[in-house]
Amino acid sequence: MLHQTNFKEIKLLRRGKVRDVYDLGEHLLIIATDRISCFDYVLPTPVPDKGKILTRMSLFWFSFLKGIDNHLVSVHLEDLPPPVRDPKYDLLGRFMIVKKCEVIPFECVVRGYISGSGWKDYLKTGAICGNKLPTGLKESDKLPQPIFTPSTKADVGHDQNVDFEFMKNKIGVELAEKLQAMSLDIYTRAADYALSKGIILADTKFEFGLYDGKVILIDEVLTPDSSRFWPKSHYKPGGAQLSFDKQFVRDYLEDIKWNKQPPVPELPGDITAKTKMKYEEALRILKG
Repeated sequence: MLHQTNFKEIKLLRRGKVRDVYDLGEHLLIIATDRISCFDYVLPTPVPDKGKILTRMSLFWFSFLKGIDNHLVSVHLEDLPPPVRDPKYDLLGRFMIVKKCEVIPFECVVRGYISGSGWKDYLKTGAICGNKLPTGLKESDKLPQPIFTPSTKADVGHDQNVDFEFMKNKIGVELAEKLQAMSLDIYTRAADYALSKGIILADTKFEFGLYDGKVILIDEVLTPDSSRFWPKSHYKPGGAQLSFDKQFVRDYLEDIKWNKQPPVPELPGDITAKTKMKYEEALRILKG
């Protein structure tokens, strides 16, 4: 398991909830660790090989999403700086060398079904991030059409759901509308494919950057960390769903009545093992 990296030979740019990012000069090195975060806190217990599964999932989707520019440069060990190529560091399969770009400071969330924080907002206001929804929806219902519900982006601490007008005011109407259109297009393509494999893509979040004046897809994409994946065969609106994602860990933390404040609880071995199994199963089904 890899909880975090501490390379002295290359410059650590930032340590996110899951990824350690290093500056390689022309490019960045993103290492997916086995950390897992829930409710905006990094849990002290890693999930074995989680970073490798997430990386494989992202690489699959980057390949699938032909026509969408992304930040990927290389995943080959020989392209790493010599000081960190050593197999003892366990980086093979969990790193990406990527383009440096200007990160757009919003999570581009698309929801095709009503769940999670969106469900809670709907119960209070009848809307999600300014998107007015029909009355009488049940938890986990499919929405009439996918909706774009952006949030602010935070490496640590809390992301904040915002409406589209807020986003447009911050980054400009043209860029915001482009991100909305790209996000809805990617979601629709991925959701249709996943459904053909027996998986419902309930919602997901994308991150984008600007590179040479173009919008590109960055970070991870359509992984169990950034998406809700539900088995179609068990789908039943009216409550929470079985999932292939970290909702399993969220449910455990809710069951033990954690107050979502420090100290952050450890995860028992059976929970981390089952989480790894769920992530692996999602990857296996989607890749066919």
